[in-house]
Amino acid sequence: MAFISILLNIIAYICIDALKLFLSVPHEVWGDMRCYLLYIFMGIIAIFLYNFFSAYLRSIGNSVIPLIFLAISSILNIILDLYFVLVLKMGVGGAALATVLSQYVSGIGIMFYTLLKYKEVLVIFKVSYLKRERIKQIISFSLLTCIQQSVMNLGILMVQGLVNSFGTVVMAAFAAAVKIDAFAYMPVQDFGNAFSTFIAQNYGAKERERIQKGVKEAVRISSIFCIIISILVYIFAKPLMMIFIDAKETSIILEGVRYLRIEGAFYIGIGCLFLLYGLYRALGRPGMSVVLTVFSLGTRVALAYILSSIPALGVIGIWWSVPIGWALADIVGLVYYKKNKHNLLSFGGVL
Repeated sequence: MAFISILLNIIAYICIDALKLFLSVPHEVWGDMRCYLLYIFMGIIAIFLYNFFSAYLRSIGNSVIPLIFLAISSILNIILDLYFVLVLKMGVGGAALATVLSQYVSGIGIMFYTLLKYKEVLVIFKVSYLKRERIKQIISFSLLTCIQQSVMNLGILMVQGLVNSFGTVVMAAFAAAVKIDAFAYMPVQDFGNAFSTFIAQNYGAKERERIQKGVKEAVRISSIFCIIISILVYIFAKPLMMIFIDAKETSIILEGVRYLRIEGAFYIGIGCLFLLYGLYRALGRPGMSVVLTVFSLGTRVALAYILSSIPALGVIGIWWSVPIGWALADIVGLVYYKKNKHNLLSFGGVL
């Protein structure tokens, strides 16, 4: 992980100027964006440190300490944002620097805590513990997940590039609305992870009935939550946009509201998709999670380019492509589960 993080850091700086072309970034915002990225890429190593040691702590049942360090990082980020931007007048560079410094506080802090509290972690410094079999096992566990996340982010970048081509107003509206999006369905994503753990435990214990009951309850709870969040986002779309956008920027707020009232009305689609991801990972079919990701984002990207090219739709076509992509992926995942339920719950081993 350390090697990959360093490699990604190098690649990020080498390719930084190519992002302008790839993302169709308007010239008037590229200067600030490049400044932001120059700082933010410094935090890749910090993200590795936090994720590595927090994953270790969670795996041994300690989920409190990672949360504490995350909270410290978030609070520090806000304080440094205000200081660098309002007091030192550093602009977007100051905002990025605040993020990076807070990331390193949490990353280095949790590293020292873990190394001091759990002496067995010190074996990470012993090269002799690098065994080919262990490396192959870790790669086999993580490769499909890495592919899934890479495909997901590549698809998001392609949509971002299309959004950027519509100008700075649409670009700003999308950037703000996506933040609201991420916050709105973050609980559902975490619920999907918890659901995955529940299914995996019962799969290991060969509790077929508990798995089936858990699936029904998870769908019911997730659906109710998503419907409530969708209603709230639909009603309060404008006030939510005004958290990030100045009230004078009426055109940006209007476009952001339109995005939220189209895409945000269908959070039940992404809620179901997170459950399907968790289900197939837990049942030893991570490849199916990748298929659903590729299907969801592939459909979304294709529809975004096709629908936005229709003059009567324009940028609205991009907004509609999101829930349509979720819905189609959900249908694929549910049909596969219905047709293969017996084999999936046969406890005959991972294919």
